[in-house]
Amino acid sequence: MTDRTERAPSAFRLNLEQQKNRAKDLLRAAKAADATALSRFAAIHRAHRMPVEVKAQLKLADAQFVIARELRFGSWTELKAHAALMARQRAAIDTNRVAPDGDMKTLHIRCGSDIQQTLQDAGFVGDFLEHAIPYCMGPVTTGPDRHELMARFIVNAFPDAQGGLVYERELEGLVRGEQRLSRTGDDYERIVLWAEHDVWDQLFLARMLAHYEHAKRPRVLELIAVNEFPGGERFIGLGQLPAEALRLLWSTRKSVTDAQLSLGHAVWSALASDNPQRLAALAHSGTPALPIMAPALHRHLRELPSVENGLSLTEHLVLQILSEGSTTLNRVHSMMTTGDPLSRSDGPEATRVREPLRWIGDLGMLHVVNEMLTAEVPVLVRTPPAAGERWFHQRLSITDAGLAVLRGQRDWHSLKPLPRWVGGVHVEPGLPAWRWDEVKQKAVQR
Repeated sequence: MTDRTERAPSAFRLNLEQQKNRAKDLLRAAKAADATALSRFAAIHRAHRMPVEVKAQLKLADAQFVIARELRFGSWTELKAHAALMARQRAAIDTNRVAPDGDMKTLHIRCGSDIQQTLQDAGFVGDFLEHAIPYCMGPVTTGPDRHELMARFIVNAFPDAQGGLVYERELEGLVRGEQRLSRTGDDYERIVLWAEHDVWDQLFLARMLAHYEHAKRPRVLELIAVNEFPGGERFIGLGQLPAEALRLLWSTRKSVTDAQLSLGHAVWSALASDNPQRLAALAHSGTPALPIMAPALHRHLRELPSVENGLSLTEHLVLQILSEGSTTLNRVHSMMTTGDPLSRSDGPEATRVREPLRWIGDLGMLHVVNEMLTAEVPVLVRTPPAAGERWFHQRLSITDAGLAVLRGQRDWHSLKPLPRWVGGVHVEPGLPAWRWDEVKQKAVQR
């Protein structure tokens, strides 16, 4: 059901000698008046309010600074230190040194399976619990039928998941996972929660913190929460990272605090409410106990229908991309979340990214598109993939109605799309509903 398995470890495996050579190549190109090289110098220097030296005065240190900033370091010194730390972790893996988590019985909990194999490759020996429930897309309620609602959503939303999904099996898995989670405080000495900064992860983290605020905790409850990792690509999630990076992050883990447990409970309770105003208030607070949670809550709230045209932000971005030309579903997903490869230069910051905080995978994108196709008046049309091609090669085009909605000339809900959930808020077109006002940063009823 989940598709959080993308890997690009080479982009985050920074070899110092390679980076030195890149800096030398950049300097040579700039001195030869190469336009791309000079634009990279100019972009970095403008961003840091530094004068752009004429090409004859550029030095190797200037090129090294550009390389460091493009890889999201503060300085070349920081890049060198990071490369050295990664090299030491790689050496520890290659020499089969003591397992990082071997000092006590440990459970790693994650909202997908994307790092499970990498943890093993890195030499970790603890158990792994995957809690891959799409709280960011499906119904989040606290009633006795919560598992039934979520199981039915999962089966309906991901019909193209590998192996197929069966309601009874999904329901059984949800119940069994809840039972296992309830035993973890007794079964393990240490539990480590692994999460990045996106909506999927942060709502998972809220669920875990809410659970451990009231349930029995292990002797040690720790958190690894990451919103950045330097490298040659945009950091999207832990699943991109090589084994040595996970060992490096292990050294940054911190004990979960009472304030974080309390915040998790407050977020989870607000998420499950049919009134999104409490969640909006938490987003506005900045969530000081977990600062990377507030942006994720804000992004989640933007899945409510917009006051401008009734579209969620994801729906809006799909139509915005299609308004620029017909393309494949896979291309829509790529342009929205990781950038347009055709616009890449040697500097990763040159990539244009539409999605402010990536949270949806390709199966999730397929679900959004499938839902949009069911409206009584279509806003987009689909051309099936050619024989032998995968489902993500289907071609999408925007309709005149879609353009009218995108421009705010028609309201999406007037075209009668299917009902959907945003946490505990059930969005039913044709009925009064909560909407999101991005200008005022608040939820309003319309």
